[in-house]
Parts: sequence; C-alpha cells; structure tokens
Amino acid sequence: MNVTLRQLHYFRALAEHRNFGRAAEACHVSQPALSVQIREMEGQLGAALVDRSARGVVLTRFGRKVLARTERILSEVQMLERLARHREGLGGQLSLGVIPTVAPYLLPGALAALRARDISLDVEVTEAKTDRLLEGLRAGTLDAALVAVPTGQEGLEERVLFEDRFVLAGSEARIDAVIGTGAGPEALRPTELGQSPLMLLEDGHCLTDQALELCGRDRGHARINTGASSLATLSRLVAAGFGLTLLPEIALATERMATPGISVMRFAVPEPRRRIGLVRRATTDRDEGDWFAALSALLSEVGEEVVATARARLPTRDTETGAAGVDTPPIPAKAPPGG
Repeated sequence: MNVTLRQLHYFRALAEHRNFGRAAEACHVSQPALSVQIREMEGQLGAALVDRSARGVVLTRFGRKVLARTERILSEVQMLERLARHREGLGGQLSLGVIPTVAPYLLPGALAALRARDISLDVEVTEAKTDRLLEGLRAGTLDAALVAVPTGQEGLEERVLFEDRFVLAGSEARIDAVIGTGAGPEALRPTELGQSPLMLLEDGHCLTDQALELCGRDRGHARINTGASSLATLSRLVAAGFGLTLLPEIALATERMATPGISVMRFAVPEPRRRIGLVRRATTDRDEGDWFAALSALLSEVGEEVVATARARLPTRDTETGAAGVDTPPIPAKAPPGG
C-alpha cells in the first residue's frame, strides 16, 4: 500500500468542502487532478471513501474512519515540520495564537521585540477565543497561544507570564454612585457593586466568565448585559453611562486614551486579577530547542512593562491616605508601550 501525503491532504479538503471543485480550488489544483488522486487512494485502501452524487460528496462509513486517521497523521507531520524549524531555538516561522482581550494591547510591543531579536522570524498571528486557540494547539496548527491560565486542560504545558489586575470602569456618575453606596475606594470589592448594571463581553470570552465569578453574578442576573464584542466597544458603552465593567490593566492605557470620558477605580487590596500565560502542547519534543522558554521570557517582559505603566498612572494605593486609587480625569494622550 502506498498512500501519499498529497492524497491525504486532498482527501481532508474534500471531506471539509464536500465538493470536488471547491476542494480542488482550496488545494490549488485542477478538479480532475484531485479526483484522480482520490480514486488512487481508494484503490490503495480497497474501499470507497466517498459517495459521489449530483448533490455533493458524502463520506462513507469507511471514509469517516479514514478521515479521523488522516487528521491525526497530518497533525503529526505538521509537528515534524515545526520541529525542524525550531531546532535552533526561536527562529524561522512561529504560529502564535492570542485571545482578543490581550492581542491589541500586547502584540504591538511583542512583535516589535521579536523583530528586533530576529528580523528573519516570520510570525503568523491568530486572534481568537480560548476554545479555538486550544483546538489549534491540539491540532498542531499553532505553536503556542497567549491565554488566561490555568486552562484546566490536560496535555498542555503552561507558563505564567504576568498578572493582569482588574479595575472598575464606567462614567464618572456611575463611579460616584458606587462610592456613594458606602463601597468607597478603601473597601470596594467586585461583589459590592449593588444594583449597578454590569456590562461584559459576549459569551465565549474567558474574561466574561472571570468577571461573573468575581462579581458573584450569573448570566441570568437582571443587571447583566453580555453583548459587547470587544473591550473597545465595552469601554465606549460604559463611558456613555450604560453601566459598569471590569477592565483589565493591560487595556487601560489604550482604552482610556481612546475614550476620554471613561472613569476608572481600583478595587481594594487584594485586587481581583487574572494570570496571562503562554501555552503549548505538552507532547512537544524537548529536543526542538529552547524557543518556548525564549518566547515566554520575551512576552513576559513586554507584558510586565504594559501593566507597570498602568499601575504607575493609576496607583494601587494612595501613599498618603492608604485608599485605593480613584482617577476620573482623562490621562494625557500618550501612547502605551510598544504602540
């Protein structure tokens, strides 16, 4: 039997598109060429992989079993290719996944630092929610991913890069109302926001789950709105007075510069926080060099710089009163580190 990798690639494309023409287009070959390769693969295996009809292509029962093996084989081949690229450490091509609540704030500085380290490094970035990034790691389409950790998933190696604290954000009137309830700067907790409406990102963002847990609310709460698609949208909504939100420090400089009307307030110590980490498949061969450690160190340095800037502009505690920082005026228009 002599089934080729080319045939496996063509078969996977056919299984995905369920149409010979679209599969051929995706593989950048002619339809007859792809069809011939599928026929030859079926001949090698001794059974039909697909049922062909005018309505499209349907996998046979045998075809479904072969597809599962095909995905596994191609994933391992991709890992072999990445192993070869990374054998000398961090270099060549890097496929990096990043969650949306980190990407726009960390990537400018991180990519600049990576380019300064190795101008030949080709970085391919995928911005997506955590579940999709973890799927990419398992499938071998991503080398590593920046996500909130721990992920709670087996088969992954995780390295904590930095802590990202949350602050309360809203309009000046909303912030004043919270202070007026008695939950002032010296004692403010996420669970003590009273009846203030809480605005969060749409479902699927890990930041939404974290905020709900910290505030002691669930999705059925009457004062919860989870419709925003980004922190930029969320910041503008709360600045306009539609509610309050928990904003991560990493986003503070960018969002406050873009939304002058937003007010922010620190929670009492210990402040609520999340941990941002770099994750990769635990099965990755340790002989491929120290690229993961090098990348972790670089991203940790950039991340720490961004959150340190946020803490300098909005101190954790007032040095004279001991109260948690409150800052309602807009900050000067100064770009965050790295862009």
